[in-house]
Amino acid sequence: MSAPSNGAANENTWLAILEHEPPIAEAYAWAVQPDCGAVVLFSGTARDHSDGRPDVSHLAYETYDEVLLQRFEALADEIRNLWPDVRRIAIMHRTGEVPIGESSVIIVTSSPHRDVAFESARHGIDRLKATAPIWKREVWSGGESWGLDAREIDEFDGPAPTPSTEVGS
Repeated sequence: MSAPSNGAANENTWLAILEHEPPIAEAYAWAVQPDCGAVVLFSGTARDHSDGRPDVSHLAYETYDEVLLQRFEALADEIRNLWPDVRRIAIMHRTGEVPIGESSVIIVTSSPHRDVAFESARHGIDRLKATAPIWKREVWSGGESWGLDAREIDEFDGPAPTPSTEVGS
């Protein structure tokens, strides 16, 4: 199965900015390869609460598309440099409104062994959140806000942080 043409894709990398929920089942099936015994799929879903806001009704995302795909490409390269055994990588993020319970982002990695798939997928979502020009708006009964944790966006201009194998780090 080859990656669909939306976004940037090649035989082993599928990158996309979407106006709808990411194609989770399709991305998973695409990542399965005969030489890989592990596929890890992380799906970030919209939840009904955040700090001090127990009744979030939906989220909305805006992105700087031209830069975002470049960041996705740099992230895929970084993952491959850190884990050369990674076979396929999918990185997708949704824009616009995201209802509660729907996915806004997925990271998929496949590799011959589970430790590499787990570590690379975890690194992928952590680095995406640190490097991607994506802004989130939360809407709840008391109002709306563009995120609770404004931060500087990291660059891909030096060595990647050393991946941690500790759970919860």
